[in-house]
Amino acid sequence: MKNILLLNGSKSFGHSGGKLNDTLHNVAKETLESLGLNVSETRIDKGYDIESEVQKILDSEAIIYQMPGWWMGEPWIVKKYIDEVFSTGAGKLYANDGRSREDVSKKYGSGGLVKDKKYMFSLTWNAPLEAFNEKEQFFEGVGVDGVYLHLHKAHQFLGMKPLPTFICNDVIKNPQVEKYIKDYKVHLINILKI
Repeated sequence: MKNILLLNGSKSFGHSGGKLNDTLHNVAKETLESLGLNVSETRIDKGYDIESEVQKILDSEAIIYQMPGWWMGEPWIVKKYIDEVFSTGAGKLYANDGRSREDVSKKYGSGGLVKDKKYMFSLTWNAPLEAFNEKEQFFEGVGVDGVYLHLHKAHQFLGMKPLPTFICNDVIKNPQVEKYIKDYKVHLINILKI
């Protein structure tokens, strides 16, 4: 990978100032640039030009989202970004939904045009990791990627492939910012080997 798009989904809202997500976004930018990669970035809450964002996706080999987990998913600004940018990308990011009246073997979700691209989620949650992974806990053992199935499928609809998700847990009850930073740098270096 040489060209990476960083999407920062942090937002100051309620009790959240967005500082941890801003910090991790900057860690990703500095780490990737230090490895000689070209990094473009969008701080979603500061606004964006939709057509320019489509082009940024086309110009990138991977997209990395940095965002908090709010009410069991992404902040609304991230969903709005995806709705606007992916829909505007019709004909560039995806041809259609993939189905064909002439060829019934073509299935829904197979019309993506960016099959050479990857995506990754970097997430911050107050929930502990066991809340995602243990069957008797809140998310009933589906794991973090199960909680984000809808976002995975949105990217896979375009033909993209996932990179391993990164998650920081207990960010309010037991914050470990230096550990998050260290672990994230290692994670980023490891995904470049994929």
